[in-house]
Amino acid sequence: MVQIEQIFPSLTWRIRHEAMYADQPFDIVKLADDFDGIHFGLYADHKLTGVVSLFSSGDIYQFRKLAVLPEAQKLGCGSQLIEYILDFCKIQKASKLWCNARINAKEFYSKFGFHETDKTFSKGGNEFVVMELILNKK
Repeated sequence: MVQIEQIFPSLTWRIRHEAMYADQPFDIVKLADDFDGIHFGLYADHKLTGVVSLFSSGDIYQFRKLAVLPEAQKLGCGSQLIEYILDFCKIQKASKLWCNARINAKEFYSKFGFHETDKTFSKGGNEFVVMELILNKK
């Protein structure tokens, strides 16, 4: 049984840490603007298993820190979180949804219609590309 619901920002931190930064200090997972975002948690059999954080600027939304616990990866949890925030953004009448995708994950986001932009950067030893999806044309 899987359920997705809005969660308090601090509930995202443990999942982010275990899934993305297990070898780093815990505080690295805390975003300066965490309390300005909307956060969603995926519960698998009543256990918080995946998270994603959503931030808006007008009608443009960015998702950050999509993370699924290592033991639950490749089981569709990340896809379910993406589908959920896509639906959420459409209800909010967002014009665009974008993310900073790790280069090794860009094919995953492409499955949902995200397109690579020409914006790339390196951070923390990882290579990123900005990917975006136009939701509603103005």
